[in-house]
Amino acid sequence: MREVAEETGIQGTVLAELGSIDYWFVTEGRRVHKTVHHYLLRFQGGELSDADVEVTEVAWVPLAELESRLAYADERRLAGVAGELIAQMASATGEASRENG
Repeated sequence: MREVAEETGIQGTVLAELGSIDYWFVTEGRRVHKTVHHYLLRFQGGELSDADVEVTEVAWVPLAELESRLAYADERRLAGVAGELIAQMASATGEASRENG
């Protein structure tokens, strides 16, 4: 995920697509339509950084605190989806470990 690495300094592997957020904004007197695609990633490496001019802040946030830090309902919904997927993956991993153990 090139853009994640450029904007945050970290590399990751896509585990799942979380969904998209579609919105409009105005810049330099013109309306711009933007679609942002969100993915659940597994951290692979890199150093967390906000050096990109498009980014105001990057941080590792505990999943339990994430929804309260997000400003928009669509973002909170996707954070909830991420939490559900992580729980499902953890459950499946635990079940596989018990079956193979």
